[in-house]
Amino acid sequence: MKSKWRWWLNQVVRRIWFRATLFSVAGVVTALLAVVLSPYIPDDIQTKIGADAVDKILGIIASSMLTVTTFSLSTMVSAYSAATTNVTPRATKLVMEDSTTQNVLATFVGSFLFSLVGIIALTTGAYGDQGRVILFVVTIGVIILIVATLLRWIDHLSRLGRVTETTERVERAAIDALRAARTAPFLGGQELRDDDPRATQPNVPVCRSEIGYVQHVDAGLLSQIAEEFDIDIAVVAIAGKLVAPNVPLAWITAEAHEKLHESIASAFTIGDVRSFDQDPRFGAAVLAEIASRALSPAVNDPGTAIDVISRSIRVLAVWDEQRDAVEMQYPRLYVTAIKLEDLFDDLFLPIARDGASILEVGMRLQKAFITLSGFGDPEFKTVAGRHSKLAVTRAAATAMIDEDLDKIRQTAAVLGKTPIIFAVSD
Repeated sequence: MKSKWRWWLNQVVRRIWFRATLFSVAGVVTALLAVVLSPYIPDDIQTKIGADAVDKILGIIASSMLTVTTFSLSTMVSAYSAATTNVTPRATKLVMEDSTTQNVLATFVGSFLFSLVGIIALTTGAYGDQGRVILFVVTIGVIILIVATLLRWIDHLSRLGRVTETTERVERAAIDALRAARTAPFLGGQELRDDDPRATQPNVPVCRSEIGYVQHVDAGLLSQIAEEFDIDIAVVAIAGKLVAPNVPLAWITAEAHEKLHESIASAFTIGDVRSFDQDPRFGAAVLAEIASRALSPAVNDPGTAIDVISRSIRVLAVWDEQRDAVEMQYPRLYVTAIKLEDLFDDLFLPIARDGASILEVGMRLQKAFITLSGFGDPEFKTVAGRHSKLAVTRAAATAMIDEDLDKIRQTAAVLGKTPIIFAVSD
């Protein structure tokens, strides 16, 4: 599992200003590199390049990159607004972390600074005749980079901020988080069961004064503390849990003192909003929120809800993936488990509620439950059966005509019989 500082660094790297800063520094360094390398250029080469060639090219790049950067920023803001309005505000963070958009903007800003520094150095005579040769060659390379970036940006603009593209990003985030959770169950420790005495008195609770969501738990740090003080640590607040000063983050089997309490509490990162990284339930909830918004009377887009149901099957399929036995990394750490039933609730309850009166949504839900009930883990059949019955009950409570309701009931009845595979595209 990632340490707290690696996780924090990963969050910084995803910020849009990080790549822009790196490309900007690279642009400035590249422009000044010609000053250092100019003594190594033969004198006869500089006569083949016109004295004003580089100046004019850099002037064109500087003016055009400033315009393109401004346009790109306005396009990005529009895409973020579209994702917020048409999809869900919770998905905007993933759109903002789009690597293609960040690389494009960083390339434009870096090219602008490269040309600006080059013009200043040329004006002051820092390059000399040999330096102009190097600057000219580098400028040609920058132009090629700009053209390639523009072509890629034009293609990417057709998808940026669209409902399908944003929904796909949420699906990937949920799958990555769930796969990480299944690859290292219980954060590398042991399962903390509901009736485990380690998570009750007379053991000592560890709390924080902040109110917010747990975004990350540094299991490695907690294990070090447990080994150092010869204690067991029961983690009850995994990523996604809302905590407050009276809500325990963990329980310890020892008398608490200030240093131990602060050390354990520091392993938990708490923020105002949930994070996708260690929290697969958040990705599942955002997927369901996209479907719920699509099913609202103002939007009336059941096709998006049906698409989310299909994506939900792919997310839950990660739970059923075959994997090798994982060696326990932190034997003194006991962690609350992510439950399959909770993932089902996050994904399907909002869709079943908001799409209860729509035949197409009801049918697709039942077919999804039948498909999921055929997965290898026997828990899938139990949980899918419960959700199937709930969906039928919700549909029966609406004004749906008897013929449509019968279709849903007939499809739901298949779940209790010999498994039948329904294609997701049916």
